[in-house]
Amino acid sequence: MASSAYRNGAHGGSSGMKVDRPVQVANIKSSSFKSRLTPSHSSGSALRRSSPASFASKDGDGVPGRVRVAVRLRPRNAEELAADADFADCVELQPELKRLKLRKNNWDSDTYEFDEVLTEFASQKRVYEVVAKPVVESVLDGYNGTVMAYGQTGTGKTFTLGRLGEQDTADRGIMVRSMEDILAEISPETDSVSVSYLQLYMEALQDLLNPANDNIPIVEDPKIGDVSLPRATLVEIRDQQSFVELLRIGETHRIAANTKLNTESSRSHAILMVHVKRSFMGGDNIYSNENGDISHLAKPLKPLVRKSKLVVVDLAGSERIHKSGSEGHMLEEAKSINLSLSALGKCINALAENSAHVPIRDSKLTRLLRDSFGGTARTSLIVTIGPSPRHRGETTSTILFGQRAMKVENMLKIKEEFDYKSLSRRLEVQLDKLIAENERQQKAFEDEVERINIEAENRVSEVERSFADALEKERLKCQMDYMESVKQLEEKLVLNQQQRDFDVFTDSNCIGQAGGSVEVLKLHKILENEAHQKKKLEEEIIILRSQLLQLTFEADQMKRYLDGGGSGNAYTGLDSSMSPFRHPQLKDAVNGQKASIATLFEQVGLQKILALLESDDANVRIHAVKVVANLAAEEANQKKIVEAGGLTSLLVLLRSFEDETVRRVAAGAIANLAMNEANQELIMAEGGISLLSMTAADAEDPQTLRMVAGAIANLCGNDKLRMKLKSEGGIKALLGIVRCGHPDVLSQVARGIANFAKCESRASTQGTNSSRSLLIEDGALPWIVQNANDEAAPIRRHIELALCHLAQHEVNAKDMISGGALWELVRISRDCSREDIRSLARRTLISSPTFRSELRRLRIEY
Repeated sequence: MASSAYRNGAHGGSSGMKVDRPVQVANIKSSSFKSRLTPSHSSGSALRRSSPASFASKDGDGVPGRVRVAVRLRPRNAEELAADADFADCVELQPELKRLKLRKNNWDSDTYEFDEVLTEFASQKRVYEVVAKPVVESVLDGYNGTVMAYGQTGTGKTFTLGRLGEQDTADRGIMVRSMEDILAEISPETDSVSVSYLQLYMEALQDLLNPANDNIPIVEDPKIGDVSLPRATLVEIRDQQSFVELLRIGETHRIAANTKLNTESSRSHAILMVHVKRSFMGGDNIYSNENGDISHLAKPLKPLVRKSKLVVVDLAGSERIHKSGSEGHMLEEAKSINLSLSALGKCINALAENSAHVPIRDSKLTRLLRDSFGGTARTSLIVTIGPSPRHRGETTSTILFGQRAMKVENMLKIKEEFDYKSLSRRLEVQLDKLIAENERQQKAFEDEVERINIEAENRVSEVERSFADALEKERLKCQMDYMESVKQLEEKLVLNQQQRDFDVFTDSNCIGQAGGSVEVLKLHKILENEAHQKKKLEEEIIILRSQLLQLTFEADQMKRYLDGGGSGNAYTGLDSSMSPFRHPQLKDAVNGQKASIATLFEQVGLQKILALLESDDANVRIHAVKVVANLAAEEANQKKIVEAGGLTSLLVLLRSFEDETVRRVAAGAIANLAMNEANQELIMAEGGISLLSMTAADAEDPQTLRMVAGAIANLCGNDKLRMKLKSEGGIKALLGIVRCGHPDVLSQVARGIANFAKCESRASTQGTNSSRSLLIEDGALPWIVQNANDEAAPIRRHIELALCHLAQHEVNAKDMISGGALWELVRISRDCSREDIRSLARRTLISSPTFRSELRRLRIEY
């Protein structure tokens, strides 16, 4: 007797669907399970993406959906390998063409096309993805769905649908995998899943989860035709483990028998019903304009609930009595099975031929499946066949059944209801919150009134006391002034008397005193000249010390160079393109230069160095500003420089001197100080941005412009200074600097724009900024878009970051689309060399409704 059991128990030898042969089938996604006959039909996943049913459900219309049919071939079992060893399989599969050839004899065959052709090597996962997954996705979207297996007994229907996969998880069937996907998609807080598990045995509907619940009636809604089973056990599912346990319980109660064709032949039709209830916020906010484009109008959302049902049907196998050897009670079972399958076949024939009468009521099976064929459910049918030529007749019958089923057209509909209970609960919560908030505000108002009254009383008392004190003080002051006036008059009287006596005495000595006054004036003039000479000498000493330190540094540098075996002319400066960390000699040189400046700082003193900034000698002034710029490069010196008035002196130099070297070095020193956030506000308070803007407008030297752009770029990184930078012309100054065209200058401009855009993005995220970008208002967007793909990596990186930060604020989206920035964002999300910037661009495109709508309009995949 053949041993081809596909039940959840153990199956022996090679009788199962798994074989130790290499799998060579293509890994086709579920979305590719498309119709080969009617191009207008789409797969389940495609329907889910476009969601056309969201329109149809509003008007009561449905979405057409043909019954999808796949055929699966069972491998030969042990008996067939022995008995049919000299005979070829009765079928030949062409999965790449989705065709099946049924051999009539050695030279003739019939060809049939299906939606999917699965060979004996197809895995359970692949079967699920091409047959059931589109249906499960539709159920999650609110449609009813049916997955059904049909075929001769022993061809693997139960293995395909109901396998639990306890020994090998790869063997899990469609029931188990469907629940895994459903539980992974729903939200436990708002959604629910419940299950009924039944069997139709001898035209009696029995509960597999409660065997005592027998002969369950089928109730039909006379208005809409829905079928319900009010007496069936309904179990809510919270996790996958409890669902598998329910399936195990149901399988133990299902009726099976040993026949010649199958050792565990199912004698009943098993029906798993999965009820899914999902809550969400929705509304009638989708309309079409005159051109047929879909436009989304903002309207208040309302709570809705979608109730859908997934029906998985494991039909009992059709059999011929003389082959199965059924007799006695098993014979009656076989008759009942064949009658119900025959009734199902008649209904499908009538639907396929568009007959006016469909004999739905001929069997309880057809009554249960009235929504699956010709109804509103998305239906997938898998027909299972065997390879043995001895069963060619049964295989032919199964194939023809599938061919007829492919002609059945369903009209899919979403079952959507207004969720009054959810709305009521939400409104009650909002009402409670409003009442509590009103009580808090009322209490706060009363407390504020009481506080104001007490404060007013205290102020009145304080004013009265202050007035009394002030009156007393004024009286005492007037009295003191009177006494002081009397005293002064008495003293003047005495002085006048003494002056008269002194005048008499000095008349005789006036000639001798005139010669002494001339000598005093000469001495004063000599002292002033000596002080001036001393000041000049001190300045010269400072310059000489600085030059001596510089010469010492260069001599040491030359000595190290010669000791190192160098030849030719020794270098006299440090090349800015060489990294001191890659060249130890250069690193020593930099450290030596810093040491020289530090030594000068210690020997001379900061106040004297700053005093030289105001010297009349141009060389002294230039040397002093270079020293201050080098000192400002060290963070430890910045606070001392600012406290000593160095920032103010640098700004004065920037304002009053037209010497290009002084302006360049002063701007560099200000840029160094601007790296400190505390100094940034001082620079703005003393009019620094206006001075930098004027310098940017007047200067032509690229190095001067680079220093000015660097200083403004550092200020652009301060959240508190955004509005002041805009009002005092900082952004426009940056944009004016781009006239230079030098890559180093453009890099600083791009850095400043990126810093400013980042501050705006941060303010938008924190809720402190809801207005349009100041960069866009000042006309920065065209330059940003034009240079977004610049060849220089620093410029390109800063501008790409600036675009991403600007796009994070939804109010900028329309300007960016009209300015061409959307294309650059798409390019950045795909081609940017840095993964963090690519990810930021992708997240920005996905999170913005305006960008998503425009990309859909332009048919751009992202």
